[in-house]
Amino acid sequence: MTVDSSAARKPRRSAAGKAGTTGTASNTSTGATKGTEPELVQLLTPEGKRVRIAKNAKNAQLSEYAQYVADITPEELRGLYRDMVLTRRFDAEATALQRQGELGLWASLLGQEAAQIGSGRATRPDDYVFPTYREHGVAWCRGVDPTNLLGMFRGVNHGGWDPNSNNFHLYTIVIGSQTLHATGYAMGVAKDGADSAVIAYFGDGASSQGDVAESFTFSAVYNAPVVFFCQNNQWAISEPTEKQTRVPLYQRAQGYGFPGVRVDGNDVLACLAVTRWALERARNGEGPTLVEAYTYRMGAHTTSDDPTRYRHDDERAAWEAKDPILRLRRYLEAANHADEGFFAELETESEALGKRVREVVRAMPDPDTFAIFENVYADGHALVDEERAQFAAYQASFADAEGV
Repeated sequence: MTVDSSAARKPRRSAAGKAGTTGTASNTSTGATKGTEPELVQLLTPEGKRVRIAKNAKNAQLSEYAQYVADITPEELRGLYRDMVLTRRFDAEATALQRQGELGLWASLLGQEAAQIGSGRATRPDDYVFPTYREHGVAWCRGVDPTNLLGMFRGVNHGGWDPNSNNFHLYTIVIGSQTLHATGYAMGVAKDGADSAVIAYFGDGASSQGDVAESFTFSAVYNAPVVFFCQNNQWAISEPTEKQTRVPLYQRAQGYGFPGVRVDGNDVLACLAVTRWALERARNGEGPTLVEAYTYRMGAHTTSDDPTRYRHDDERAAWEAKDPILRLRRYLEAANHADEGFFAELETESEALGKRVREVVRAMPDPDTFAIFENVYADGHALVDEERAQFAAYQASFADAEGV
């Protein structure tokens, strides 16, 4: 949707704001002023009620988004719910493993399940995904075994999976750089004449990086088939969004000449619909789109962070009322799309997943300490050979010391 803008006003960044309670989709405002709520695309309210849009609705764009999930079946809705529940269970297990010394670090996605599952399920197998390091739910949608995500955080490998097996790139630690990779890949896709699309994930903090600005420029100029999916979880570690931008993040797209849309990031249906729309635009040769998923990071930035030092408990409590999983469960129950048997079976599956994750992590073998010297140069190098020999002697010194 092309964004129209009036004079910029400094937006209110309040995680306690009831994002999306209006159920509207007007993205023409410059953001919420004090005491009001941000306008965004919402198809499922926090109370679990489906937003019904008539075909002749005044907001034609909202009606267009809604069409992308108009025929969603109860089975598909249960599938989205299952995805979010299992992703949260995996994330909780990984956090616990880090606290117990099994992982060096972990970046939790708690609270962002709807944004990731909704957008992830919108992709096709031939699309290519470029994540940051928190897209565990997207990885789940792409068929990456969740245990493979943990090797890097345990320090036993540099990624854990083959990116080309699932068209899901390795996690990127350098903030924002994956948007450049995604743009370049998308430009290549266009030159190849393929009808697939590319989607790049990043956060509100990364949106301030120069790499992201360059990506927007190149993707616009070359009409690259890429969707920029920004998960605005309100905090770039301890930096609130209002310290990074004077306008809502989605409006940045207009300066580069492509559409920007703000969606309720805790509404899995809205995220699914808008991402499907954006990916379809890309596949049809209509160029890039910026999707801002307005959500909230319920936990710490990573397990090395203490969010109590910079935000209040009542802020989190306000967002807990808009929990993406509880929202969909309320709808499933009200519409009689799921019974207690379904939820009980899912709980059993969830616990089994947690147990498997724990067992696999603890059984991960230590890495080959000499692997660091492999694949540095295609044809080998004398300096690398020298360093390998020095390291071998260093390692051998420990064995000699033990034998004394």
